[in-house]
Amino acid sequence: MRSAGILARQVRYENLSFWRNPPAAFFTIVFPLMFLVIFNLIFGDSTVELPGGTAGISTFYVPGIIALSVIGACYTNVAMGVAFSREQGLLKRTRGTPLPTWALLGGKVLHAVAIGVVLVVVVAAAGVLFYDVAVPTRTLPAFVLTLIIGSATFSALGLAVTAAVPNADAAPAIVNASILPLLFVSDVFIPLDDAPTWLTTFADIFPVRHFSLALQASFNPFERGAGLEPAHLGVMAVWMVASLLVATRFFRWESRR
Repeated sequence: MRSAGILARQVRYENLSFWRNPPAAFFTIVFPLMFLVIFNLIFGDSTVELPGGTAGISTFYVPGIIALSVIGACYTNVAMGVAFSREQGLLKRTRGTPLPTWALLGGKVLHAVAIGVVLVVVVAAAGVLFYDVAVPTRTLPAFVLTLIIGSATFSALGLAVTAAVPNADAAPAIVNASILPLLFVSDVFIPLDDAPTWLTTFADIFPVRHFSLALQASFNPFERGAGLEPAHLGVMAVWMVASLLVATRFFRWESRR
């Protein structure tokens, strides 16, 4: 079988495993919508200052929750999935089978990206139907490119962080602790227009804020250009390359006792 066929079969296997666990699939889809509804209930009457004008707060939260959805699917799910597969001995046993290692990991990553795409569609549809947020049309290419680079970056980060996860029991704590604080200081949950300079400088080091800001630019109704943010995409690309190097160098096939 050719490489593309092997990878497609592995993605299909990951997809079947995902949907055959209905509670996990349900909450994966509903979780971002819960945040979208809660934030709009609390701050629904507020406005946000965007480059070019003032818009309703939903215009901020839809791209923010889209960023949360992609990060959850491509970072959290990949890191957790690899950690638990390693704990169960699946990674080690796979090395003794005809299935290439790259196909196993590639299947997990591509399936995570596919789930991220589903979540993006769901969140964007909810924003249009319930909160009158316009889907970007003129800036759609920039939006899609940002999603592609963001998905690749956080998938690579998910693989890299498994080097710091000793076993499956530690995976939820390490993975969530590494991402949740950044979500609060990276224009995902809260607009940081009046935040201290040191806080935004700290957040600028990491790719979460750049991903969120790039998505917001493509959703900005006052945007006159293409909505592309090369600086933000460049930072994410650097993190992606660095994460791939870390994953290649320190990836482990067995859990530490």
